[in-house]
Amino acid sequence: MKIAAIDIGSNSVRLMMWADGKTLYKALNTTRLGEGLVSTGVMTADAISRTAIAIRDFISRAKSEGAERIFAFATAAVRSASNRRDFLDEVKKVAGIDVDVISGENEARIGILGAIGYGDGGIIDIGGASTEITVQRDGVRLYSHSANVGTVRLYDACGRDEERLSRYIAGAIGEYGQVPCRNLTMYAIGGTATTMASVALALEKYDPAIVDGTVITLERAQEMAHSLLNMPVEEVKQVRGMEPRRADLIGGGCLLMCSIMKMLGITSVTVSEKDNLEGYVLSKLGSEYRA
Repeated sequence: MKIAAIDIGSNSVRLMMWADGKTLYKALNTTRLGEGLVSTGVMTADAISRTAIAIRDFISRAKSEGAERIFAFATAAVRSASNRRDFLDEVKKVAGIDVDVISGENEARIGILGAIGYGDGGIIDIGGASTEITVQRDGVRLYSHSANVGTVRLYDACGRDEERLSRYIAGAIGEYGQVPCRNLTMYAIGGTATTMASVALALEKYDPAIVDGTVITLERAQEMAHSLLNMPVEEVKQVRGMEPRRADLIGGGCLLMCSIMKMLGITSVTVSEKDNLEGYVLSKLGSEYRA
């Protein structure tokens, strides 16, 4: 059975085509649904419109490729906006689909399910409006928390000012408290992590097979954050391995990643291409596809 899943995030809308327990491919459309949300508390009409159109187009593509089931879920931007109902109604009207707005706890749960199944380890999932940290051992979740900090929120609040970003991040991540991740591999998932890996590898063309499993050290993350935040956005776009649509956000995302790594007391993270898209499908299909 061929299944499509659509992840409606604060920065981008992503489509995953999936069949027989395997990801066929993922596609992305950067719509910036969460722009301005940190200051206004609402999604703009323009952002809602272009996101609804992106969802419609992905649904059309999935149907044309034989998808028998299509899931759509939304994360932090939609769940935190005061005009959530406006967004859901617009998507229903334009794309003809009901969107599942998931909680921060569920976002963390499907993130680790997609990345490592029921094995030992943890995830750091930096999104546009929230960041989840989850840890499990022997199939039991030891820790899970979603904080309202992400790349779009950081950019809206601080721009690309390294000092302001550092202060904002320090205040935001304090709520994680003590995370029991000692002697466990921590995986990084999501667009910030995969872009960092692509840049670290200096890829001419993005290749998920190469990116998956890339180890990024704390030292490299710190170097990347400082470098990217101190060059003009147009230069960032030209960096080998960069996703140009993330050029203005990636520096803050890198700084958030290395700040979390320091907080956790870890010296590296392993990037995983599998993430909440796989996790959402697995959660819907149940134990038949347990890893």
